[in-house]
Amino acid sequence: MAGGGMPSAGSVKNYPGNFTSKVLSTCIIAATGGLIFGYDLGISGGVTSMDPFLEKFFPEVYKKEISTKPSDDQYCKFDSQVLTLFTSSLYLAALFSATVAAKITRACGRKMTMMFGGLLFAGGAVLNGFAENIAMLISVPIYLSEIAPFKYRGAMNIMFQMSITIGIFVANLLNYFSAKIKAGWGWRLSLGGAVVPGLIIFFSSFFLSDTPNSLLERDKFDEARVLLKEIRGVDNVDEEFNDLCAASEASKLVKSPWRDISKRKYRPQLSFAVLIPFCQQFTGMNVFVFYAPVLFKSMGFGNNASLMSSVITSIINALATVVSIICVDKFGRRTLFLEGGLQMLLCQIVMTGLIAYKFGTSGNPGELPMWFSILVVAFMCIYIAAYAWSWGPLGWLVPSEIFPLEVRSAAQCITVSVNMFCTFVLAQIFTAMLCQLKFGFFIFFACCVVAMSIFIYMFLPETKGVPIEEMTIVWKKHPYWRKFLPTDEDQDCEMAKKGRSL
Repeated sequence: MAGGGMPSAGSVKNYPGNFTSKVLSTCIIAATGGLIFGYDLGISGGVTSMDPFLEKFFPEVYKKEISTKPSDDQYCKFDSQVLTLFTSSLYLAALFSATVAAKITRACGRKMTMMFGGLLFAGGAVLNGFAENIAMLISVPIYLSEIAPFKYRGAMNIMFQMSITIGIFVANLLNYFSAKIKAGWGWRLSLGGAVVPGLIIFFSSFFLSDTPNSLLERDKFDEARVLLKEIRGVDNVDEEFNDLCAASEASKLVKSPWRDISKRKYRPQLSFAVLIPFCQQFTGMNVFVFYAPVLFKSMGFGNNASLMSSVITSIINALATVVSIICVDKFGRRTLFLEGGLQMLLCQIVMTGLIAYKFGTSGNPGELPMWFSILVVAFMCIYIAAYAWSWGPLGWLVPSEIFPLEVRSAAQCITVSVNMFCTFVLAQIFTAMLCQLKFGFFIFFACCVVAMSIFIYMFLPETKGVPIEEMTIVWKKHPYWRKFLPTDEDQDCEMAKKGRSL
């Protein structure tokens, strides 16, 4: 029952079009929305490892952190539910914002949603509220999947993940230098710096066009046709435009996408809208990004050394994402998912062995030798590279490209909601898991990686090179999912019933 590969030749349409400079510039600008999410991921873990911040807001944690007693358990130094709530609450707030953001995205279009999302985030940063802007995570992946030619959709969509990694790198770099401010207010600079990515996406949005799909949703047919010609670089766009119009008309018959998405015919896509973000979080990567400074500090690295280690791993994260951009439309989604899973698994096994050897169950390693520190950082980098060219970008790409237009915004909202919920849970329980499971913490995530890799191998069909409005074909050819899809006759009958009810 292994997932199917590419549909056979002639089974999907090959729309004419070129990879234009307008598409490239538009996708780069839109992808900057990821800076916000990446900055959030990188900044909070670094701030919570800064002594002045801990001393001011979490004095009990600070006392444990500076203690040098031989009996101290390094695994448990940062075990505080209040401390983890500082990070996890951002994503709980995002979860409750998701349903509203989905409606705004469909009604106002992708461009306006990103523009106001960036402005709201910048305002929140000024107030140090750090509210997570969920609209960005819903609009940007959909925007990139709709605007890019189908042959390059994977690479263009992964620019969003690239932007996230840049945001993480900038946050870690800022944490490293702000921690050196002797006056002790460096953490304020790190938190307040969030205004910059918010303003970048706000002003960049003025240079964006909307997508043809979004324009058609709002009955702007002439504008949609002109825009499609511009982004494809050819005059002959009739076939693609007609298919987009048909998809738009079908979407308008759906008055309640939240109710319709639960129908049997959307069961295959809905399964992946839920399980891919769930699995993405249970690779453990975002936990490592949040708390990399805390994790390295728990393993005996000094404050500046732990922050510098985070800078190094964030550089690897960004560089490995470039590999995904190059390879995703050449080798396909399934290949990257499976290779990344295997590489992460091997690294987690090695890291488990290293930490078990040096820390044992007591959590008291004594003085850490240089070879140990180098090995831990090296295998952490290899692990991060595997995630960065597989589950990281594909966790956003695949859900954004598999749904038909009529339920696409609602589906992306579900994907983001699951992502935020799992992020909240893991961020909240991370330090407690590390304290209780010891080195078994890595074993837990290794088991998750095994399970999710089997799931991908068995059930995910290949979607590379398939036009976004023709994606139903891959499900009809899959040996398991095809039983959930209606026949062409059933679809004609359903369309006729909806047409008569209007």
